[in-house]
Amino acid sequence: MSKAVEVFSLLTDFDIELFKAGKHFRLYEKFGSQTVFLDGKQGVYFAVWAPNAQVVSVVGNFNGWNPHSHPLNVRWDGSGIWEGVIFDIGIGEVYKYHILSFSGTHVEKSDPFALMTEIPPHTASIVSTTWYQWNDEKWMRHRNVNNSLSKPISVYEMHMGSWIRDPNDSERLLSYREVAEKLVPYVKNLGFTHVEFMPIMEHPYYPSWGYQVTGYYAASSRYGNPQDLMFLIELLHKNEIGVLLDWVPSHFPGDDHGLRNFDGTSLYEHEDPRKGFHPDWKSYIFNYGRNEVRSFLISNALFWLDRYHIDGIRVDAVASMLYLDYSRNEGQWIPNEFGGRENLEAVHFLKELNEAVYANYPEVQMIAEESTSWPGVSRPTFNNGLGFGMKWMMGWMHDTLNYFKEDPINRKFHHDKLTFSTVYAFHENFMLPLSHDEVVYGKQSLIDKMPGDEWQKFANLRALYLYMFTFSGTKLLFMGGEFGQTSEWNVNRSLDWHLLEYAPHKGMYQYIKQLNEIYKSEPALYEKAFSGDGFEWLEYGDSENSVLAFIRKGFVPSTDVIVVVNLTPIVRQGYRMGVPEAGNWEVIFNSDDLSFFGSGTETPNAKSEQIPWMHKANSIKINLPPLGGLVFKRTT
Repeated sequence: MSKAVEVFSLLTDFDIELFKAGKHFRLYEKFGSQTVFLDGKQGVYFAVWAPNAQVVSVVGNFNGWNPHSHPLNVRWDGSGIWEGVIFDIGIGEVYKYHILSFSGTHVEKSDPFALMTEIPPHTASIVSTTWYQWNDEKWMRHRNVNNSLSKPISVYEMHMGSWIRDPNDSERLLSYREVAEKLVPYVKNLGFTHVEFMPIMEHPYYPSWGYQVTGYYAASSRYGNPQDLMFLIELLHKNEIGVLLDWVPSHFPGDDHGLRNFDGTSLYEHEDPRKGFHPDWKSYIFNYGRNEVRSFLISNALFWLDRYHIDGIRVDAVASMLYLDYSRNEGQWIPNEFGGRENLEAVHFLKELNEAVYANYPEVQMIAEESTSWPGVSRPTFNNGLGFGMKWMMGWMHDTLNYFKEDPINRKFHHDKLTFSTVYAFHENFMLPLSHDEVVYGKQSLIDKMPGDEWQKFANLRALYLYMFTFSGTKLLFMGGEFGQTSEWNVNRSLDWHLLEYAPHKGMYQYIKQLNEIYKSEPALYEKAFSGDGFEWLEYGDSENSVLAFIRKGFVPSTDVIVVVNLTPIVRQGYRMGVPEAGNWEVIFNSDDLSFFGSGTETPNAKSEQIPWMHKANSIKINLPPLGGLVFKRTT
């Protein structure tokens, strides 16, 4: 008669050596629940790390949740791994680990490596698989080009459960496959190059937006199974749209079934709350100094890139990881070994993470949400950088939004909010974000941040978007911003899609579509996005008229374009502007076009004159639309 749990291991001695050294970055191939066939019988192999446990058992419906029925075998090598095979169970089996700690406490934990979980508020893990017959070879073969930093990257950020809901039942979340039917043609029509999903890893508390993760390897079951999400990603890829994922290695929640106090001790987190507890989010901070924890997290990043064909990862809350005193008062944090505030273990982890990702998937992008002046976030680790590909330009976002909130009559006193960003714009590879964080918690929607009457609000927002899409850096816009969503984002309801029936919102939708088109079709707007060689001010000192003008430059000078923006509601007739070359300058984009709900101010093409202006030998006279902008290109 066979034992309830058969001795078996997928782990080699080399696996164990790498795991203990913090160098195993494919743990998902070995840990968790894996279906196996042994001696002609089907079973499930379980492996879990719990070095401070007396007993670890698998409990589930199959054994009546009896903790004495199926105890796992502890390995003999001091790794702290418990493992074994249970026969006659398979895909779909619901389970947890029952752990008896050395201190005598009993806990039931979800599997840290579970590929699927029960739908919250239920918390058990489910034996699952990430097998999928992928059919996105064309995209995968060419994504090194599509993801290149010298190509246009325009990101549509969205939350899976509140982008759209069942029109007949506002409480029902649509599945990944239902979202795919609507999202893919929508994003493709708008012309975004990438979609960024806010965290879709399993999280127990829906209003956390996914940022309180308990199932790092499990796509949220609220929307379906792993293959349903893969179908959505594949369909995006088939339509030449990349997929970025929000990822949260900075902290995790304290839910009883999760990682906290996993084996009766602070296994994944620091024991000392001055290092292990996050005061802002009432959550727990990973112990980046522990080798096995680094392996867990880096394996997780590679898991999404490997199994789900993800094209890039946006790492959340990097600043909170880098500083030991982040959101802490004196006496609430412990300095590093040199007496400083830098979290040296987190710095090491982030460098190792980016090195591992780019070594295995050089064609993807790693993006940091980092809000401080930490140097070299998007510089290679061999140059003492953190090794990210891009960094969110939080300073640009805050300065720009603060400027546009001002009544145009006062903007001349705040002109430097828009011009100052070029002082540091090329220190990093910056992404310009107008993200979810700016349209919640009383901050108002983007359209309601804008001053003036309805027409002026929409004109201001169009001017902001033109400035954003033509300024140096890549772009990110949160869902709803593309049609002027009037209410703040609410995670518990759909976007206000009915607004697209009205002219101002319909015009904004068409505007974003055309902005994406010109951004992607004009090489000067993306080829040197992160280099000072790709940007030159023509006019940054005209604060009295609130006018800005700059040149964007590509690899070939003939592709250069001029952007000029008038941020007052006054039409400026005959405004003289220097140009880098003599010739005819054609208006290739006008934010004030009638089709965008603009005023339709006539702005004819201009022929240069030999009149020196703005330190240029030639200049043109143009009409500047109210609260609007123009893009010019030389035709001869």
